[in-house]
Amino acid sequence: MSDRAYYIDDLHPDGVRIVVNWDDVVVGSSIFIPCVNTTVARSQAQSVAERRKWTIKVTPRIENQLFGVRIWRTT
Repeated sequence: MSDRAYYIDDLHPDGVRIVVNWDDVVVGSSIFIPCVNTTVARSQAQSVAERRKWTIKVTPRIENQLFGVRIWRTT
């Protein structure tokens, strides 16, 4: 990773960097991103998916008393 503050595939919907190992996200798997700004999280995740030529489903939800989004890789 470079010395830049944010790598192109990092998420930062609330201004806090969230590093996701996207290479480990296989079809049918999902990840939970805790955040307040779910609209920005969805947009940033969609940008990553488009660069990787994936389709994803993103749903705002509460898990373990944390608000955020769950992202499923569908293709």
